Amino acid sequence: MDTHAAHEQTQNNAIACGPPIRQLFRDVIVDRLPDRMPLQAAMLFSSEIDPGWSDRAFLAEFYNEILHQDTCQPCTADGLVVLAALAVDDRIPARHRFQAVDLLLRAATVTERHLAETWPNTPQHADPDSEARARNMVQWHTPDLLARWPAECPAVRLALAGLAVVFPTDRTLPALTARLHTFMDQHAEGTDIGDYVRFILVLAARDDSQTRAVTEKLTDAYWTGTAREVPTQARALHLLAQMLTRVGAGLNCFFSDAKQSAGSSVKR
Repeated sequence: MDTHAAHEQTQNNAIACGPPIRQLFRDVIVDRLPDRMPLQAAMLFSSEIDPGWSDRAFLAEFYNEILHQDTCQPCTADGLVVLAALAVDDRIPARHRFQAVDLLLRAATVTERHLAETWPNTPQHADPDSEARARNMVQWHTPDLLARWPAECPAVRLALAGLAVVFPTDRTLPALTARLHTFMDQHAEGTDIGDYVRFILVLAARDDSQTRAVTEKLTDAYWTGTAREVPTQARALHLLAQMLTRVGAGLNCFFSDAKQSAGSSVKR
């Protein structure tokens, strides 16, 4: 009996167990990162994974490995490479591509969001070097993510719009108005999507006084507010992340992998 082959087969069977989303993520990462396997990808290949986990339970653990309790650590930047690979692969369902972009935005804005939450104190778990590396990693991948706009479903486009204003450029900002026009027509002010899209356009205008005024208006009405003394950019990104989370929670029945035109609709 070939005991080595039997052991290898047992190990392969163990690795193959677990929720379906884990298997799909593993296939994509093997294809897209064959020569660079970040530490966080171990959850996709470990034979010790709980075979009874649901997709939801696995994802919660997996995403926490990458952005641990919404903080950046020395290995966080490497884990963001995994998210970027998942976000650009059409084999990944749209709801998970949305989550990947949402997490990338959160990783890129940890410094500002935590500053806004703890002002005037220093965030307890701040790691400026790791946060800077994480932000740079997300910025590096942002052009490839935004290039997918024409092929993406409306739900994922909403997340990409948030990323576009976190890393504004002279090329991407002017394009946002046209790209978000359909959303503006279909979602009135006072709705989750309507307010989010309009706030994106305020941020794209890069007018501090307008950004500050709209941030105060929205937080007073709907969202967890921040101190007025907090720098405007930090307050705005803190609000942006909250808004994107709520938008995502309301889109569950609208995620679609079908290729849709710029005129496709997403109803609230």
